[in-house]
Amino acid sequence: MIEDFVGKTAVLTGAGSGFGLECARIGADLGMHLVLVDVQADALAAAEAEMTGRGAQVLARRVDVSDAQQMDALGAAVLERFGAPHLVFNNAGVSAAGLIWDTPAREWDWVLGVNLHGVAHGVRVFTPMMLQAARNDPHWRGHIVNTASMAGLVTTPNLGVYNVSKHAVVALSETLYQDLQLVTDQIGASVLCPYFVPTGIAQSERNRPDALDGQQATRSQQVGTQMLDKAVASGKVSAEDVARRVFEAVAANQFYIYSHPQAIGAVQTRMEDILQTRNPSDPFAARPHLRDQLRAQLTGAGAGAGAAA
Repeated sequence: MIEDFVGKTAVLTGAGSGFGLECARIGADLGMHLVLVDVQADALAAAEAEMTGRGAQVLARRVDVSDAQQMDALGAAVLERFGAPHLVFNNAGVSAAGLIWDTPAREWDWVLGVNLHGVAHGVRVFTPMMLQAARNDPHWRGHIVNTASMAGLVTTPNLGVYNVSKHAVVALSETLYQDLQLVTDQIGASVLCPYFVPTGIAQSERNRPDALDGQQATRSQQVGTQMLDKAVASGKVSAEDVARRVFEAVAANQFYIYSHPQAIGAVQTRMEDILQTRNPSDPFAARPHLRDQLRAQLTGAGAGAGAAA
């Protein structure tokens, strides 16, 4: 729980766009010191210039969060410049779509590397220095927020690798919360589970590693990307709205953060499937035309073709 943000330090990955950028804006306006982290150099430079213009002290670093050594170096730079951070927002993420058997091995590595390992590295690097700060000062307070997704609580078809990465982030975050409860009452944890919010994640292709360039997308990947783009673009809740909810949750020590609480019904249905040992429910039961449309697109020429690893 952090009630007073003035003079506190926030580390924000994925700070060049979406939730990270909006949280940086709020943090700057609240008088926080900001560590801005992104892999996209131009977006990072723009964010650094904006936050400096808002009066914040800024440390900007271009970092691939999936790289353990780069994250270790980031941690050392943060500790030297600002000391232990009070707020860590492990937010960097990428999207991917397609039937689960259509995902090449290198794409599994990329998505899990950013979405899961990036969060794990953030927790691994910053939690020990936060715990040390808490031991040194009984009044010190910190909080860690990990970005998952509603895809971490349900299993939407044709989004396999993304679902897997986000379910893992939810499990990591719940475990982090429980582990912290064993050793301190000065550091909280939250998991952010947004639904469809226009953030730029649907354009993750811009940050694909060179090893994946030139790889031909399968039919299911093309269909999934188109549907994801449309769903994200149609979102009515803004990234700014979600960023405000993040800060409210940190102040209230609230673990689960939702952008669309009305979407929880699908989570309840999944839990009931598990408890009643029944087969997974049809996610399109309320809108069967969407299931029929997706099935028709996937069963056309070339559907289900395997992708080379």
